[in-house]
Formats: sequence, C-alpha cells, structure tokens
Amino acid sequence: MPGLIGKKIGMTSVFSADGKNVPCTVIEAGPCVVTQVKTEEKDGYKALQLGFEEAKERRTSKPLLGTFKKAGTTPKKHLAEFKFDEEHNLGDTITVELFADTKFVDVVGISKGKGFQGVVKRHGFGGVGQSTHGQDDRARKPGSIGACSYPAKVFKGMRMAGQMGGDRVTTQNLQVLKVIPEHNLLLVKGSVAGCNGSTVLIKK
Repeated sequence: MPGLIGKKIGMTSVFSADGKNVPCTVIEAGPCVVTQVKTEEKDGYKALQLGFEEAKERRTSKPLLGTFKKAGTTPKKHLAEFKFDEEHNLGDTITVELFADTKFVDVVGISKGKGFQGVVKRHGFGGVGQSTHGQDDRARKPGSIGACSYPAKVFKGMRMAGQMGGDRVTTQNLQVLKVIPEHNLLLVKGSVAGCNGSTVLIKK
C-alpha cells in the first residue's frame, strides 16, 4: 500500500466543527525521495524505496552512496519500501499531499522501551489487595507458575517479568484530521506508538 516515512512531533488537540476537543498526534510526513524502483522483471515484485531525512556522507556505506548517487539525491537516514499504483521515477519527491484525500491511515512505530518490568506493570496482575495467583505475603510477585507432576513444565508464553516495550506497533485506522502541505505536517486522531522525534511509517 502507498505510504511515507515520517517523524512523530508530539501530541496536541484541535477543536472539531461541533466544538469537541479532539486529541491528535502531529507527524512530519516526508518529503520522501524515490531512491530505488523495484520491478517484477528484476526484483520479482513491484515497489518503491523511499528515503527520508538527510544523513552525513561519511556515515553512509559505499553501496548506499552508489544507490543515492544513481537516484541523484543526497544520502538519507531512513529507507523503507511501499507499493504504489502510480508510476514514479528515481529522484521523484513524494510529499504529505499523498494523504490529501485520505480519511484513515495506519501508522507503524516502535513503542517506548520501559526496561525490565514485573508482572503487575507488564501484564496487569492484581498486585496489592487482590493477591493474584494465591499470593498473600508478596503482593507484587507472580506466584506459582508451574503445573502438577504432569506436564511438570512451564508452558511457553507464560506471563512473567521481562523486558517491556521497544516493540514494533501498528495503530490501524487513525482518522486524518488535517494535512498541512506547507509544513509537511499530518494530524491524526489519537495516539501513535513511540517517543517524540521517533521515526514512523504512515500507510494508506
């Protein structure tokens, strides 16, 4: 599906036509440059590789420098592939106007990393006062995790303490509230995974 690479600016709120205060996320969507055109004859599938944000040449690998030189553009920090119905050439620039007539979009981001967390914060166990899993003397511990003498093992997927966050999260069907082409901004209703300044993918 068509899309763009963008950067999450932060959250704010806007007033709708009927006077309701609507929370929204501001995303800097593009402009993105076509750095590579994938074809069925050569690559086995049809897609466009887009580049976003300027990168330093000394921090870019030589194979990528060759790709950018062929496209006639400067090195880019972020690359991603999208399937477009329209034909585009190397070096073409695609802006936020791509979403001018779009009502809903999907946004992909990396959720905030929260480090090693226990079962109460990570999985919503009862904790204090609720004595989850029969636990009464240590309120925020998981309690018993094993089975009986059969099957005598802990099953995969058991909810336990561990690393929380830092996952790839897709938020679907976010309503497009406003497109501001002069500043490359896209306003979508609701929240998007990731911290302010993180890179996101916006798909139609």
